[in-house]
Amino acid sequence: MFIHMAIDTLGAPPEKKAQLDKIQSDLFAALAPARDAHRALLSTLADGVAAGNVDKTKVDAAVAKVQTASAGVHAATIDALNALYKALSPEERAALMDKVKAHAAVWKKVNADEDPASKDKGSHLAKLTETLGLTSDQADKISAALKQGAPPKPDSAALDSHLTALETAFTSPTFDAKTLATANAANGYIAKNGTARMVRFYETVTPLLTPDQRTKLADHLRKRLNDRHATASTPATTP
Repeated sequence: MFIHMAIDTLGAPPEKKAQLDKIQSDLFAALAPARDAHRALLSTLADGVAAGNVDKTKVDAAVAKVQTASAGVHAATIDALNALYKALSPEERAALMDKVKAHAAVWKKVNADEDPASKDKGSHLAKLTETLGLTSDQADKISAALKQGAPPKPDSAALDSHLTALETAFTSPTFDAKTLATANAANGYIAKNGTARMVRFYETVTPLLTPDQRTKLADHLRKRLNDRHATASTPATTP
């Protein structure tokens, strides 16, 4: 999905538009299982938030499906990635990789680097406070709950290694996506850590909200089901 999003702003010449649109469409179709699994997880979380109790058994089953789907992403996108390489000039390939790395950096900041208990402006909790109108007491309690037993920052070595391997391969004179042995580990890292952080956030927040706030938050989650970028590769953790 990082590559799919990067194509949007690549600024390739008009004569390549139809070809790139077709490649984007193929990538989007290949991501359908991961996208559907992530949407199912969002739906399960929304139901739990609305009910005031996130069902761990149902959520764990949905998370397992996300991780299973992530394992098939690379194999499903090989042909589209090879077609993309052939469609772009060396300069365009380098520019695309810069955009992919930028998308990955944003994902890491949101899903790995940020302190989940932070109330600073722009943080997950600050956005939730604004969206739901949390009281200062609620925000303090949620922050304390998120801080308690917080897991260590995940090791992003699998993602970092893949980004390096992908950039090296994609900017080389020849390219075959089949050779990217680092892809599955990177996809697994994103699926595992993105969903784990998201699930923990909503499990922690839900009991500390009022019924009206839970309804509003559940509605927001259900609206995200229509987000074309709502896949296992890009799980946002807040409104």
